[in-house]
Amino acid sequence: MLKANFIFALKFNKQDYYINNMRLTTKSRYGTRMVLDIAINATEKPVSITEISKRQNISLKYLEKLTRKLKKAGIIVSQRGPFGGHMLAKPPEDITIGDLVRTLEDTTAITDCAENDSKLCGECTKAGECISQWVWIEASKAMFNLFDGITIDSLLKKFDNGRIFK
Repeated sequence: MLKANFIFALKFNKQDYYINNMRLTTKSRYGTRMVLDIAINATEKPVSITEISKRQNISLKYLEKLTRKLKKAGIIVSQRGPFGGHMLAKPPEDITIGDLVRTLEDTTAITDCAENDSKLCGECTKAGECISQWVWIEASKAMFNLFDGITIDSLLKKFDNGRIFK
């Protein structure tokens, strides 16, 4: 009986672990692809979301949701009308992957307990006495230090000016 309870506890804790952890969702991944597409294809005139949708094979509806967040954050600008579409609001060297993830994701920490530096996070049964919380806080910081060092411009230069997005 003890073995069965232990296995159940492991499964429960594992499930709990995945529910309470950050994953980079399609919001960040597709949002990055969208911004790269705009950076490459909207240098002289705006690019329509329909064109981006076709090139990136991302649903139009999903891109519209991402567009609202990216516009609100000042990463892209939109122009209405028959020749309308989207362009970057600032140079590609001023837009980092960190900017995109912070804009598009609901959380920026690897785990819920890493959302802030408080010792009493209240997220698990060890709240207030969990010495591993520091690891998750530092890992979240390291992840964003990396993301903040990668610009849209550096990605374009690294990958042959984005020829796969044309």
